[in-house]
Amino acid sequence: MNDKSLLKTGVIGTVVLALCCFTPLLVGLVGIVGLSAITGYLDYVLLPALGFFILLTLYAVWRRSTGRHCETETSGKGS
Repeated sequence: MNDKSLLKTGVIGTVVLALCCFTPLLVGLVGIVGLSAITGYLDYVLLPALGFFILLTLYAVWRRSTGRHCETETSGKGS
């Protein structure tokens, strides 16, 4: 993944999971679908996923700021 898509994935994931964690949006949607019995277990999934996406965003920002990225050379062999 390049730096731009890595950062975009991290930010989008963080925003979506933050909305689901800190608002009753996900609880309402799960209740409408009829799976309200699992609302007690949502924190076990959402909080670690939120932590992962925050770390992914921080890593992407760090990677962009230091200029550490992998770019393959398209020329070189056989030319």
